Amino acid sequence: MDRIGGRPVRRWGTALVASTAAIAVVLPATTAEAASGPSGVTAQGAFLLDTGKNSRLWSKNADTKRQMASTTKVMTAAVVLDTSGVNLNKLVTIKQSYRDYVARNGASTADLRVGDKLTVRQLLYGLMLPSGCDAAYALADTFGSGSTEAARTKSFIGKMNKKAAALGMKNTKYDSFDGISAAGANYTTPRDTAKLAGHAMANSTFGTVVKSTSTQQKAANINRTYYWDNTNKLLGSYKGAIGIKTGTGSVAGPCLVFAAQRNGRTVVGVILNAGNRYADATKMLDWAYNTKTPVKLRQLPASAQKD
Repeated sequence: MDRIGGRPVRRWGTALVASTAAIAVVLPATTAEAASGPSGVTAQGAFLLDTGKNSRLWSKNADTKRQMASTTKVMTAAVVLDTSGVNLNKLVTIKQSYRDYVARNGASTADLRVGDKLTVRQLLYGLMLPSGCDAAYALADTFGSGSTEAARTKSFIGKMNKKAAALGMKNTKYDSFDGISAAGANYTTPRDTAKLAGHAMANSTFGTVVKSTSTQQKAANINRTYYWDNTNKLLGSYKGAIGIKTGTGSVAGPCLVFAAQRNGRTVVGVILNAGNRYADATKMLDWAYNTKTPVKLRQLPASAQKD
């Protein structure tokens, strides 16, 4: 049996480094926000949402537009899962173009092998755990419309923007199915992403995928098993953590969309461009739950992707 694990690769290609234009002027958090929330949060933008009450708990620069890197993939998964009549057991054949795309962009990968047949459900694991841009491509190509891959992926991105509008994400735009944005026109705000995360976490399949620290997925047509580790180190490190997605980019900086559940209360958080995203998430969750949680971050194996 072949063992497939993620190879450490650069998250962003050099072409993307050139895309350094700022999305918007950064404004400081209001005095009221700073006084009533967690202290020492390094993120340029942040948001805490109580999903039960669907109410804002705290925010920092909640409506400032910023690039979001691979946290884009939360929307990729949401579009797939919200597709009417979606068949999670539908088999998708991996194409050479998916691997070429990863190689061309120096992107994070699920290391999908050409000719392997994987289900949509398995591709969601490849999308969300190792942050596979090849899995994102496969899903966009499968769920988009058109006669060519280019047309289908463009169509899929259109569905992402339509979903954002439907969710009231007024300050979000997608020009990418995975967060790789050569033009820099792939942005969101902490408030918008919190809305999306709350929506996505209401889907049981999504919740099951993003809370997994690792997974083994066997191809349907060949004796090959994929071993994927979740790049979100908050999982298995912070008591009650149940997701959601990392992201890192040359402009976006370290990002994290996260969720935790304690005593039946679920809190979703968003961090965009942080100095230390896991320390920020811990401070935000501890403040929300009025507690102090000792955290020793889960260590990823050397084969795991970096995102």
